Amino acid sequence: MPPKSPALIKHSLAPWISVPVGAIDFYKSAFDATEVYHHDDPSGGVVVRLSVNGAEFWLSQESPDRASPTAEPGGMMRLILTVSNPDEVFALALKAGAKEVHPVSEGHGWRVGRISDPYGLDWEIGHRLD
Repeated sequence: MPPKSPALIKHSLAPWISVPVGAIDFYKSAFDATEVYHHDDPSGGVVVRLSVNGAEFWLSQESPDRASPTAEPGGMMRLILTVSNPDEVFALALKAGAKEVHPVSEGHGWRVGRISDPYGLDWEIGHRLD
């Protein structure tokens, strides 16, 4: 069997949902979720990754650049694709027709970039810098 490409190792996919203030605490309580990542946004919002017995998802408080569930369809969710080589996967997505929203760069403990696919979904492509 040939070796795997670095871009195909350690992938995971998780939803990233924008929610109203208070929803993060609700999900922690309702699902006994554990906070595995926390970032205080300079705009006053919060971004967290929660784990429910190993099943992870991202939440952020709504802000002008992150619509709430009451916004137009598609505006409240994006996907985060964790890969070992985000630069390679990002370039592949652009070649396939995605549009760059934010280039791959380092920040908040991640190497990550953001694209919008031809169907209106935004994708964060990156990995944690540990």
